[in-house]
Amino acid sequence: MAEDEEKSNKKGFRLLWILDVQKTPCAREAVLHGAGGSVVAGLAHFLATSRVRRSFDVGMAGFLLTTLASWSYCRANNAKMRVQQRMIQDGIKNKVVYEGTSLDPAVRTRTEASPGPS
Repeated sequence: MAEDEEKSNKKGFRLLWILDVQKTPCAREAVLHGAGGSVVAGLAHFLATSRVRRSFDVGMAGFLLTTLASWSYCRANNAKMRVQQRMIQDGIKNKVVYEGTSLDPAVRTRTEASPGPS
């Protein structure tokens, strides 16, 4: 009985039987932003026009657009952060490798900056 509960907890929540929201980066936030965008767009359209069916359609469009925009923005920021992390890791690795050698950029800049008395 306990094993069945563990398996059901590990399965996660699937959106439309395709997207595993817990394992996909940015998916949870994008769906939540989309739900908020849907409510705002549908309610605003209903208050402006009092047309129920059209307001539902506008709400669905608001959900799709807000979800896609939020997911794209989040994924772009994650990609940018991964590139920055990779650059920092390479810099740290190079610092460890070149530290104390003649190729060390810190030593080279100090010797070039102060040529001594002329």
